[in-house]
Amino acid sequence: MSVLRSEKLESLEPDMDGAAEVEAGIRDFVRNDVAYLRRPGAMHNAEPALEPGAEAAVNNVNSLIQRVAGTSLSEIEHLISELEDLRDLLHAEGQRVQRELSGYAQLSQTAMHSTRTIAENVAQWKRTAEGFRHG
Repeated sequence: MSVLRSEKLESLEPDMDGAAEVEAGIRDFVRNDVAYLRRPGAMHNAEPALEPGAEAAVNNVNSLIQRVAGTSLSEIEHLISELEDLRDLLHAEGQRVQRELSGYAQLSQTAMHSTRTIAENVAQWKRTAEGFRHG
């Protein structure tokens, strides 16, 4: 069993190396925080200028983030719109179902009243018929 585990660990090591490289890249990026590029004013002048290649990379990353965020926001707005439409539809359907239930309840009460009236009339006819037989 330990042989299998060691083989699995060895097969996962290349994936871990790739993940470690990505993590290292992210750490480097965070360490070389370029947020000051987006800040106006004196802080921008206090920082040394970036090399053209680094500045292009920063601009590419910023544009990528803006595109992804813009797409995500438009998708979220679209989903919100769809959910609002569904909420309105469900509200309208809920009102329709309440009206239907009210109609069925009224129909049921009318049917029970009619059945009670018929049962009372049949019972009265029975008493009258029995009175003629015995009388």
